[in-house]
Amino acid sequence: MTITQRDRDLGTAYAMKPAHTRTQLTSVMRGTPMGELLRRYWHPVGLIRDATDTPKKVRALGEDLVLFRDKHGRAGLLHARCCHRGTTLYYGKVEEDGIRCCYHGWKFDTEGHCLEQPCEPDGGQFKDKVRQPWYPVEERYGLIFAYLGPAEKRPVLPAYECLETMDDGEFVDADDSSIGGGGPAIIPCNWLQHFENVVDPYHVPVLHGSFSGPQFTNMMASMPEVTFDKTPRGIAVRSIRKQDDGKVFYRVTEAALPTLRVVPNPRVAQFARVESIGWTLPIDDTSFRIYVAGRVKNAGDIGRMRSKFNGKFWWDMTEEEHQRFPGDYEAQVGQGPQTIHSEEHFGQSDRGILMIRRMLSDQLEAMEAGRDPIGISFDASAPPVEFEAGNYIREG
Repeated sequence: MTITQRDRDLGTAYAMKPAHTRTQLTSVMRGTPMGELLRRYWHPVGLIRDATDTPKKVRALGEDLVLFRDKHGRAGLLHARCCHRGTTLYYGKVEEDGIRCCYHGWKFDTEGHCLEQPCEPDGGQFKDKVRQPWYPVEERYGLIFAYLGPAEKRPVLPAYECLETMDDGEFVDADDSSIGGGGPAIIPCNWLQHFENVVDPYHVPVLHGSFSGPQFTNMMASMPEVTFDKTPRGIAVRSIRKQDDGKVFYRVTEAALPTLRVVPNPRVAQFARVESIGWTLPIDDTSFRIYVAGRVKNAGDIGRMRSKFNGKFWWDMTEEEHQRFPGDYEAQVGQGPQTIHSEEHFGQSDRGILMIRRMLSDQLEAMEAGRDPIGISFDASAPPVEFEAGNYIREG
């Protein structure tokens, strides 16, 4: 049966064309274009305190891993599936110099070297010929970062000025509960649906203002004048809101590749440079979580930034309240596990979305041509990365 012109003229859903998702931008699996691009950067996979002598499950970029710390204090990130017979190392035992598989006792150090094969003659005559898949890790800002890409392309782990230079009484704290995601720690939709939200300032006065009630501050409730600009790291969103006293509230948010959300406090507690950075970690193609590190004066201050809806935290709300007072979680998860790009209709307010997609596509083309993507550095002496992001007040 064919779709007639009358079907199209009436605009019924029956006349819709076959839908598709731009999986080259959304899929994070190894071997996919975006999966390979993301693997050229460092990603947080846990808090420093998550690495202990009890193995912890980690899922990142579609790979199942275990995180642990041996008795020498070295953190290790190994593939969960033991290279011997395939059971998970999650049930392994952490010892002085590595982790021992529960099934046949093979022991691996933090870089996957096989140290013992107790069921084999002489403790394992071929242990030097096998290696458990592993990834390098580094610890910084209260987080454990992992590099999941090709060894010969491993960049330095960046430092960030906003987390290096402290104001009086400040220190860096970290949070793993997906602050900025609007819901639970693990959010069941594609990472790009959230990352694009960083360059969408127009949703703030609607979703977080008039629709669900003022969730931030009255300064954020008005419709901004916005410009979008490319930076050496990603996209900068510069918003202007004129105030009743004649002054101008100038706010800069940045989306930095590959997944950084550099978003100043939406409650505008102070006019200053950005206080924190969030890393959007793609768990797989249909889920992600956010790790945040920021300058604080009290432990737990980052968690206290979490939004409330109708006076309640997200997890305390009824389904009726979620429907009446939606936030970022509902808006992004509501697009489906992976949004249907062929059904989108863009307006002038969506310029930031188009720019970030174009920039990601440009990096895929650069990699295919043998070039390094933006934001990559191999210089260990490079200065910390500086962001423009922040809340500022200016004379009109």
